[in-house]
Amino acid sequence: MSDQPATERIPVSVITGFLGSGKTTLLKHLLPQPAMADTAVVINEFGDVGLDHLLVENSSDDTVVLSSGCLCCTIRGDLVDTLRSLFLRRRKGSIPQFKRVVIETTGLADPAPVLHTLMQDPLVSECYRLDGVITTVDAVNGMDQLDRQMESVKQAAVADRILLTKSDLAAAPKVEALQERLRKLNPAAPIHAIRDGRIDAAELLNAGLYNPETKSLDVRRWLKAEAYSDHGHDHDHGHDHHHDHGHDHAHRDQDPHDVNRHDSRIAAFALDWDRPLDWATFVEWIEMLITGHGENLLRLKGILNVAGEDSPIAIHGVQHLFHPPIALPAWPDSDRHSRIVFITRDIARETIETSFRSFFMPKAG
Repeated sequence: MSDQPATERIPVSVITGFLGSGKTTLLKHLLPQPAMADTAVVINEFGDVGLDHLLVENSSDDTVVLSSGCLCCTIRGDLVDTLRSLFLRRRKGSIPQFKRVVIETTGLADPAPVLHTLMQDPLVSECYRLDGVITTVDAVNGMDQLDRQMESVKQAAVADRILLTKSDLAAAPKVEALQERLRKLNPAAPIHAIRDGRIDAAELLNAGLYNPETKSLDVRRWLKAEAYSDHGHDHDHGHDHHHDHGHDHAHRDQDPHDVNRHDSRIAAFALDWDRPLDWATFVEWIEMLITGHGENLLRLKGILNVAGEDSPIAIHGVQHLFHPPIALPAWPDSDRHSRIVFITRDIARETIETSFRSFFMPKAG
């Protein structure tokens, strides 16, 4: 369908969050904004969003065009069919030439299958690229949901943007405690406390590797590896001695009454390596990780210094699926370290580091 380079594929933002966390209210306030004018919004039902006040210009069975220029489409069949149909209708000119897509997941949904669709289906991945995951967290009920629902923890852990909704209805100390908990789960995602779903769309969009302001691939902005070092994690710099990190997030003894027991299953950290990596060995290592831990590799991003390559390679994986690696045009600065950011469940940081060293540290003798 398309041979477009990654920078020209249509960016997709995924809105996820627990039931009642305000995804629909958020959409109501995003849809009329000028930044959303050329956006196709994929939702389960029109009725849930309440489009009446947004001045519907015309509609068909599964598509509504708003006066703002935003296009709303309901999911027919599965998401793959919907995204393929949207692109074909766009190419034929039967719907507006949208420039981005926003997908709202259902309240109990794991965002991973949506991300898998963007990576795995060959036709979809040729036409679209993931821009970012936006997670809504209810300031009133969020703490309890994180305590009780692992799905809620995963939604926050894999987010690129976190929205703390109903922040005006919760006491300030409760909001602050929830923000701190979310920062520990996900050090890199900006957290915005919002009221009535109101936020500038510009705060949520353009979270991906491609930076539309500079018209270039901005790996530092996308990776945010420094955020992980700010949260008490040392880096392994590829020297020949072993670093003994004294914290094992995934295997800490878990008191069944510990309200943070779900959080303790999540680890967020960055691995730093100062030597060029052999690509074949790296692929072998990743395949080993996928075989042993695929479901629990919640998200992985990285920039790699590959032996024999002048420019870096960007990688992005969600559980057992990886997006095709992207050759960047140049290094962003003089730093040539490889950096890989991990969000894992039930996998200790030490497990990842030990396996990495076993593949890449020089063998004695």
